[in-house]
Amino acid sequence: MSESEIDAVVFDVLGTLVDEPAGIRAGMRALAPTLDDPGIEQLLSLWQQHIEREQRRILDGARPYLTSDALDREAAGLVADAAGVDDPAAVAAMALAGRRLPPWPDTVAGLARLAGRFPLIGLSNASRTALLGLSAHAGLRWHQALSAEDARTYKPDPAVYRLAVTVSGRPPERLLMVAAHAWDLRAAQDLGLRTAYVSRPVGDPPSSSDRFDLYADDLADLADQLDRPAGLAG
Repeated sequence: MSESEIDAVVFDVLGTLVDEPAGIRAGMRALAPTLDDPGIEQLLSLWQQHIEREQRRILDGARPYLTSDALDREAAGLVADAAGVDDPAAVAAMALAGRRLPPWPDTVAGLARLAGRFPLIGLSNASRTALLGLSAHAGLRWHQALSAEDARTYKPDPAVYRLAVTVSGRPPERLLMVAAHAWDLRAAQDLGLRTAYVSRPVGDPPSSSDRFDLYADDLADLADQLDRPAGLAG
């Protein structure tokens, strides 16, 4: 694909650029140091299920909009109760674990390489405050970082992807959405964005019926493909 085919690259953040489960696990180990690995995994599942369920309820109109910070505080409370921890300071620290997520090994160099050629837009379900914190912690390089909080909803609501289209000032087909989650790319595709799937251990793999524009092993592979004039199908 040549540079002339797209005007900006839009990145999902959680799972695509940072290892969200690893950061949450670290927060849980600090919350309850005596827990073994199976116990940590049970708590991680509890956390993830709560976040996914409550975001879905908000999307379905069953619950008023709350930022990711508020949902993280709820999840931290549930995890603390399950772990038998009643220290308010420890629970508050657990609620902030989502701002201390490690980048994947290729993320920082990959973003730097791509930023030299394209405007980069981060597009995350994380709140504005959380996105600022995790971007700083992981060393993520952006030209613009957008939070779903600005649309008062969550991906895959089309309103979130429209934030990137509006900020770019370009038609959707001139933007390339990059994510490790097939559901994320499908929603971007529905709005007309070009799509690139990047494989991650914690992502949502494509199904046999998905037809994304690019499939990459990591950001270096993505950058290599974008260097090739025929990298993106028409």
